[in-house]
Formats: sequence, C-alpha cells, structure tokens
Amino acid sequence: MSFLFTSESVSEGHPDKVCDAISDNLLDLFLSKEKTSRTAIETLATSNRVVLAGETSCSLNIDKKEIEQTVRQTIKNIGYEQQNFDWKTVEIENYLHCQSADIALGVDRDGAGDQGIMFGYAKNEKGFDCAYMPLAISLSHQILQKLKDYRHNQTFQGLEPDAKSQVTIRYDDNGQAIGIEKIVVSTQHQENLSIEEIRHIVKTGLSEILPAEWLPQETNLLVNPTGRFVIGGPEGDSGLTGRKIIVDTYGGYAPHGGGAFSGKDATKVDRSAAYMLRYLAKNIVAAGLADECLLQISYAIGIADPLSFYINTNHTAKVDETAILNNIKQMVDLTPKGIINHLELQKPIYAPTAAYGHFGRTPENTGAFSWEKLDLVKDLKNAFNCR
Repeated sequence: MSFLFTSESVSEGHPDKVCDAISDNLLDLFLSKEKTSRTAIETLATSNRVVLAGETSCSLNIDKKEIEQTVRQTIKNIGYEQQNFDWKTVEIENYLHCQSADIALGVDRDGAGDQGIMFGYAKNEKGFDCAYMPLAISLSHQILQKLKDYRHNQTFQGLEPDAKSQVTIRYDDNGQAIGIEKIVVSTQHQENLSIEEIRHIVKTGLSEILPAEWLPQETNLLVNPTGRFVIGGPEGDSGLTGRKIIVDTYGGYAPHGGGAFSGKDATKVDRSAAYMLRYLAKNIVAAGLADECLLQISYAIGIADPLSFYINTNHTAKVDETAILNNIKQMVDLTPKGIINHLELQKPIYAPTAAYGHFGRTPENTGAFSWEKLDLVKDLKNAFNCR
C-alpha cells in the first residue's frame, strides 16, 4: 500500500537546539580537561537568560568564568546578537553540581549509568545517497544546513538563526520513495526581508539539494506560512536541552528509546548505546545483509552486559537475523566500556552533534561521528561469505 511519511528538522538557532549546543559544548569543555569526565548537563534558554543545571565530575574544578565563556561563545557561533538574546549581554545562571555518589557506584565498576532501552536504525533508500537514513529526515536536515550555510557565508542577507523544515515523502506499494508531496520551511528573518525574497532563497537552496524532477510544485512548497517570522529564538520561545530527540535520530521513521543525548557523557548508555546501535545497523545494511535494520538493546544501572539485544529487518534480510546478532556479539563488546573504547567516545567531539542530526553525518578527523564509519562491512560480509 502506498503511503506518505513526514519528518521535520530544526536549525542550530532553534531555542531547544541552542540549549543542546550549550550542553554539548560544556561536555566537550569537561572532556578536554579530563577524558573520564562525567556530565549530565541541562540548559534552559529564554529572553536574554541561560540557566545551567545538572551533574558533573566532582574531581574537576573548572572555573565558572570558563564555563560562562563557553556558553557565550556557543551563542555567538550560532549567530545570536539580537536585542533580547545577545551573546554579549545574556545573563547566565550556573547550578551545576557533582554527580550522585549512588550513580557513580555503578559506573565506577564499568556498569551502565542508568537503566533504559536504546534503538539503532539504517535503511537503504534506493536511488538516494542519504547515508542509510530515512529520506524525509535526511532532506529536512539538508534544507536547514543549506540555509545555515547561506547565513554564515552571507550568500543571502537577512536570514536569522531560528528555522524549521518539514518534508513529506510519497512511497509506492513496494515502500520505495517516488516523490515529494510537501515541503514546509519557516525561517526567522530580519524586518526588511520580504516573503518573496525568503521564498527565492528557499527555492534556490532546494534546487541545489534536489534533482529537478523532485522539486515540489509551487502549491506544495510552504514558506513562512504565517507571512512573518521576525521574533524567534529563545526570545520567541523558551528552549530546553533534549526536547528534540526525534529530530536528533530518525525523524519518527524508527523508534526512539526515550533518552536524550546532548550534555551526557558516554557512560550514559542513552547516548553511547544508541550510537553503537546506529553504527551496527548501518554496517549491516551497507554489507548487504538487509535493506533495512532496526536494533534494540537494554541495560540495567550498574550492570555491564546488556539485558536484551533484538533485531528486525522488516523481512528484508538476506541471511538469518539470529545469525546476524550472534556474529555482532563476537565482533563488538556491547558493555558500556566496550562501546566507549570501540567508538572512542571519551574525546571532546560532541559539539557538532547538537544540530542537524546525530546520524547520517560524515565521520570527522577529530573522531566526531565515529559511529557513522563503515569499518565492519568487510567482517560482516566475510562472516556470511558475501561478495
């Protein structure tokens, strides 16, 4: 049966993403001082105010001025220098404190930092190079990344940091993407930028992303539907760390375990295990063992080994699913310590993950997005005698 599927993305200047960026930049600050740092940092942002809360390593004594400088630099890099949210004048309240000793007990013996379930997913969207991600979320991210590039490079004048995109894909009876049904883009802008100019900017971006036959008709492209988006960012709506978890992962096309990522170090399996499962699912699909792969894992606080490990290839597997799981268990260590070591997650690599998705990105020389590498493909093919 044919169907429509929609995913959305939000830009680095969206209030929630401002908070994710602050939390992840502070995580990187702690990791740059000590690679075994533990953090669970929450940020709230509103009109000209940022509030920090959460837990950090007790062994570190990072100067509050350095924390404040990191917050301001993060906001500056995003591009906020507005009357009611300015990196120079924003008020910063810092309520960070030491991690609970009870939680530390479990982590100290290499156990999971909490109980929970995590998912990883990959899909071969035939005909598209979208890094084994669902198409709707991949395109939603690309649209906003293009607007970000226009703004930072000053290709077009008058764009502001806050923006949202939404893409609806039409699939045929075989589950293959056959076209774009609708695209919605809302972007914050300066007072003097007209809706016609904004629409031109968006259409220019789409023409650089999409093949001509996939460009939506005029009536199927909604740009700033209210006609005005001048007040935005934390001035227009408060932001909070971890409130865009579906944007961070698979756009709703696959399940999410419920735990947010930003601000958490890798002892929190909410983050590290989700990264590992994405890595495994992507390598499974890239190896040709399945066209689609969903993995789930679960942990208990203080316990190192996972409680469960599950696979569902939606009837696309070319080999036995149980055999895939058994081979994966031999190739990688799924304890929190094993995940951290395999993906090298104790580096200050998290700031780039805060916007435009944690998955479907290009691995960087710094070690960021190590979970997007395809270095298990050869081993997986050999395990099943695949060419």
